[in-house]
Formats: sequence, structure tokens, C-alpha cells
Amino acid sequence: EWFQSALELNSEQKYRLVRQSPKYMRPIDKKYAIREGESVSFADGYPFLLTATASLAELNRRIRKFHKDNAQEVPMNRFRPNIVVNTSDPFIEGNWKLIQIGQVNFSVVKPCSRCIITTTDQLTGNRNPLQEPLKTLRTFRQFDNQGIMFGENMIPRTSGVVRVGDKVQILE
Repeated sequence: EWFQSALELNSEQKYRLVRQSPKYMRPIDKKYAIREGESVSFADGYPFLLTATASLAELNRRIRKFHKDNAQEVPMNRFRPNIVVNTSDPFIEGNWKLIQIGQVNFSVVKPCSRCIITTTDQLTGNRNPLQEPLKTLRTFRQFDNQGIMFGENMIPRTSGVVRVGDKVQILE
């Protein structure tokens, strides 16, 4: 009730504050963890997901080409990234190993395998009947047994502040 009042939330709905119990830690895959015992909280598998504007533009270009008159471009929110960088080269982010954004250094540890959720409109909950973007991604971003990839999973190496508009520095 206190949060509802303080945040001026709809009084017809009930709200709860939740936390993840320290008894139920979700470890980051040891193969990619920076420090032993690293865990992720409410994120899917890694603390950060980075995507790039040129990568999405290339994907949408291919969707338009693939479907011609029935093109259904996808917005960035389908991929649910924490960080979106403005780039001019599609999928350049896959070459980065260590970057700095604002005060934080990030290890770019692995591409992100995508699932059926990317076909779901984040506002309506409706699924794309053409199975986009997976159908098009499958034609050029499916890698052996790794799956269909879009975006890069990252783990922070340092603490600090990241702000909208911060420049990305490629350290490695």
C-alpha cells in the first residue's frame, strides 16, 4: 500500500514488493562467469544484454526482402535488451570482447540464443503468425548447436553508472 501511494499507482490493482531469496541463487554459466559464484537475479541468464541498431536494421531489411508485400518489421523491444548501442555496422558487437560504457567495463561473453518470445508483440502479447523475427534470423544467424543468435550477453567487470547517451569504448 505504501508503494502504491508513493508511486501514485492504480488503486484498483494490488501491488507487491518482491525480492530474490539469497537461498535460491541463479548462477551464471561457469564457462562465462568473470568471478566464481556470480549470479543473475531476475534477468534471463546474464546480467546484461546488448543489442545494436545496425543489427536490427539489417534484420528488418532481410524481413522486408523475405516477405515482400507482407513485411512485418520488428521493434528492438522484441529482444528485451538492457543496453542498445547506435552502430553503423550490423553485428559488429559480436567482435567485441571488453567494452566500457560510462563508468562500467563489461565483458561481452557470448551471443544470445533467441526463443519464441521474440515473436511476441510486447504490448499486445500476440504472436507473429509468420514467426518473425526467428524465421528470418534462422536464414543467417543460426550457428550449429548454439541456436539462433541476436544480441550479446555481457557481465560487468566494474561497478559504476551508465547513462543514456554514454559513448561505447571498445577496449578489446
